[in-house]
Amino acid sequence: MANVVSNSARLLHAGFVMARYDALIPTDQLKQAPWPARALLKLAKLGRTENLNGGEHNNLTAALTQLGPSYIKLGQFLATRPDIIGAKRAFELKVLQDRLPAFGDAEARAIVERELGKPISQLFETFGPAIAAASIAQVHKAITLEGKTVAVKILRPNVETRFRNDIDSFGFAARMIERVSKEGRRLRPVSAVAMLEESMKLELDLRMEAAALSEIAQNSKDDPGFRVPEVDWARSSKRVLTTEWIDGTPMANVPALRGKGFNLNALADTVIQSFLRHAIRDGFFHADMHQGNLIVDNAGTLVAMDFGITGRLSEGDRLFLAEILYGFITRDYVRVAQVHFDAGYVPDTQDVSTFAQALRAIGEPIMGLPAEQISMARLLTQLFEVTEQFQMQTQPQLLLLQKTMVVTEGVARTLNPNLNIWSSGEPVVRYWIERKLGPIGKIEQAGSSVMSLARLGLKIPAMIDDAHRIIRKLSDMAKSDTPKPSRWHTPALLMGAAALVVIAIKMVLR
Repeated sequence: MANVVSNSARLLHAGFVMARYDALIPTDQLKQAPWPARALLKLAKLGRTENLNGGEHNNLTAALTQLGPSYIKLGQFLATRPDIIGAKRAFELKVLQDRLPAFGDAEARAIVERELGKPISQLFETFGPAIAAASIAQVHKAITLEGKTVAVKILRPNVETRFRNDIDSFGFAARMIERVSKEGRRLRPVSAVAMLEESMKLELDLRMEAAALSEIAQNSKDDPGFRVPEVDWARSSKRVLTTEWIDGTPMANVPALRGKGFNLNALADTVIQSFLRHAIRDGFFHADMHQGNLIVDNAGTLVAMDFGITGRLSEGDRLFLAEILYGFITRDYVRVAQVHFDAGYVPDTQDVSTFAQALRAIGEPIMGLPAEQISMARLLTQLFEVTEQFQMQTQPQLLLLQKTMVVTEGVARTLNPNLNIWSSGEPVVRYWIERKLGPIGKIEQAGSSVMSLARLGLKIPAMIDDAHRIIRKLSDMAKSDTPKPSRWHTPALLMGAAALVVIAIKMVLR
């Protein structure tokens, strides 16, 4: 009961703030709202002193900023979910900036000393003021005792408690939506909140970001033109992350990049290819690749930073992605449709041919464009927009991929407006398709099945022993006044156990 009251109170407060900022109900829907709702909205705005002349979308982002770190992250997350909040609202939230005032230097130093167990003077030669501050953490520039310049990221004080309470409220609201709305159940808001919660748990533990940096570094060590900062593990902990300081030119400063003589077209290709390698080849990608998190070092290498948000794709998700890209490239829409059904994303109650027809309506206008106007992100965006019509359950991991692809393509096109997305991404996509859908991939899949069968074979004696134990237990349970098992019972049970083994083997060999 206490949780219901506290969650309701926090949600009412959030609704009140949104109402004060004219951000709760879009203007074009306000006239259709019941009169009690309109009256409450007017009441919430009494005595308002905020200047709201910046436009409706600015009001929405301003309200979320006013509500604090959790709501900033929620807004950024919902910007990737137009299926939940609508395309217009999702577009409005894309301008939401994760910037907050920095907390004091003294508190930052105290956190570092407490986390690393040493005075600042025993860790750093110099430790400067915050140079950037966001909802989760802020960054300081420092020089180690060994003379190495580093970036020190420090979590905000008490940010974990604030997030824990707000996530609890979001989950409460999501459960209510699924309870009263059939459409809400299809969109799976509870799953969406769980994904946000999992993402925030990782982002609130800077050791996980350090591990993400390390994993990406290992995966991409041989990739041309891309790298990530090196982690200083000795000066990192759950609330402090110290990494190599990178001197370079921000990706957003295109004139400066051009002025330094960098090949902008080659950089655009590197942005696209790096993202596709990480997502399709490795199944682990930077999910926040906007211009603010990308710089070009003095050697012309693309450097990605701030790995607080990452995405993972399973082998099945990556194979699904390769199949649909291949199907669209070859205009085999029946294949693309069948892949959706095979993956279980579209219910069996739907018709494959009708779904293929809907896919053709998406693919033909896009594939018929000149190469430089074709967008993978647009293709995936429109693909996911058919979910409502065919009752597809939302796949959050694929939506995160699609959102990141939209951002990545946008960054690449600021460098090369005439970017040919297929030409740029083709080497990576072709390698994956050949690897997974060609003869080599089939051999690897067969090898995997053989290994699974071998592992199962090792378990068969134990399975038979288990069957004997079950038979003995059944015999022991027999009462003296019940008929004794006939001589056929034991063979029948053994045959049943053998049948189970055969079924298991068939499942492995599928």
